[in-house]
Amino acid sequence: MVDAPISLAPTRSSLHAIRIEAEPALLRIAVAVTLSLLLTLPALLLDSRMLNGENVWVKPIKFQVALAVYLATLAVFASLLPKDAATRRRVGRIGLALTLATVAELLWIGGSAMFAVPSHYNTHPLMYGVYLLMGGLATVMILGSLFMGLSFWRARDLALPEPQRLSLALGLILPFALTLPTAGTLSALPGHFIGAPVTGATLPVFGWSREVGDLRVAHFLATHALHVVPLIGVAAMGMSNPALARGLVWAGALGYGLLTAMTFVQALLGQPLL
Repeated sequence: MVDAPISLAPTRSSLHAIRIEAEPALLRIAVAVTLSLLLTLPALLLDSRMLNGENVWVKPIKFQVALAVYLATLAVFASLLPKDAATRRRVGRIGLALTLATVAELLWIGGSAMFAVPSHYNTHPLMYGVYLLMGGLATVMILGSLFMGLSFWRARDLALPEPQRLSLALGLILPFALTLPTAGTLSALPGHFIGAPVTGATLPVFGWSREVGDLRVAHFLATHALHVVPLIGVAAMGMSNPALARGLVWAGALGYGLLTAMTFVQALLGQPLL
């Protein structure tokens, strides 16, 4: 079932349909992460313990959803790369590294929830050591996006419209470039707030502070560049002028990067997003 093809029709009838078959190894781990919600969702309903103002299982569930979406996205994008042996080996190595890093991340986050202790910003020597190790594994995960983006950048002969190829390359490279400073700053500080919240007012769903600077905003935007920029490429495919189409993709990627940087600086100044 996971290998079923999905056909996508570009916006202009003159373009050939793009046939996508999600990369099996990456898709399998994405499905496995999704199925792991069958363990944490019941735990959320049955376990009433709280940590830092929320149920202990909320954080693992957020990580499971985010990782499943990330891995499924890479699985679909990988199917558009050349099918030569060298590229397939490269994708296979990326899939193996992401699988190991994903399993370790979920065991760490889930184990911390099980014992109702913080996984992040825990000053206990053992937990802090694990936290540093997990930071290295998180870097491995974002490197998967970078390496795949570089593969799209080099593959100039792909059977893809040029705006889409460029948007995939930039959309996969940007998360690495944007996540390093945001995640690095988050890990170097004692918490994700810049300032001391008084009432604890937050944005619904996201949980970002509405009182002080919150570095999670920029981190969220950084990691989702791989979704936003390729969508700009899809929009550019409807343009008849190739130069303008490329310009739109470059402008969109630059604008998204500047938006992420702006929210990062805003948080460092202690100002909430809203």
